[in-house]
Amino acid sequence: MSTQLPHPSQAAPDTTQIHNIGYRSYDGPRLGRAYARRSLFSQSLRGAYGLGRSAKSKVLPMILFAVMCVPALILVAVAVVGKQSKLSIEYTQYALYLQVVISIYLASQAPQSVSRDLRFRTVPLYFSRPIERADYVLAKFGAMASALFILTASPLLILWIGSLLAKMDFAEQTKLFGQGLVSVALLSVLFGGIGLVMAALTPRRGFGVAAVIAVLTVSYGAVSTLMGIAFATDNGGAIQWIGLFSPMTLIDGVQSAFLGAPPGFPELGGPSTGVGVIYVLVVLALIAGSYGILMRRYRKVGL
Repeated sequence: MSTQLPHPSQAAPDTTQIHNIGYRSYDGPRLGRAYARRSLFSQSLRGAYGLGRSAKSKVLPMILFAVMCVPALILVAVAVVGKQSKLSIEYTQYALYLQVVISIYLASQAPQSVSRDLRFRTVPLYFSRPIERADYVLAKFGAMASALFILTASPLLILWIGSLLAKMDFAEQTKLFGQGLVSVALLSVLFGGIGLVMAALTPRRGFGVAAVIAVLTVSYGAVSTLMGIAFATDNGGAIQWIGLFSPMTLIDGVQSAFLGAPPGFPELGGPSTGVGVIYVLVVLALIAGSYGILMRRYRKVGL
């Protein structure tokens, strides 16, 4: 029995077709990791103030920025009108007095910077490009620290310009202004790292906000209470060691030990120079630890 093969003309017609839908290969320059890192940094920094986002997203950061600057404008007006020989507040003290505003800003913007990427699972898309995990962490870390530096340094610039308008000593005011900039730069890097770590632990923005507020505000309240108890019980020597357990008192201790700032500790009981070195080491360890935790966190979510 033989099997007859179908004639070619009787076979099923070939339905395979190639459609040209207009895609073309990219022949332009490949800008690489450095460009991608800068772009992510710029986008994150702009986003921290609502730029490039909806009008609703601009309201809170701009209000907080104004709240940070208005007291400086008032102090400058008083100094100019009253022809004061010095400002009513030290440059290094300004951020300490307005730490609540700084904490609220960080709590609102750190989750916005990283939590949305986690919630919408866009991190793997970043890493599918030339950008790598270290680039992502550095861009986000740098953007958050830069946003905080703008927030905290702007009122100091207003104070410095006001001091010159009031005809205060240029050299002295410039020196004090420089000390203030060093202080807020250190504060910005430390707070930025801590805020991003807290926000990156959860994709839920509300939990990130609560975590940042708890770490900054609750820790400062607890440390301040313990300092007051130590002072009331004549344990003044313990005050400088208690200050190691809050980010804000860490900055306060560093600037009082090395920048000539009056400490905010009870009865001006700031750390000695030797203990101040420990404060600096703890601050650097927290910054490095924040970076390390973020790298470890994005090793998992980047897959």
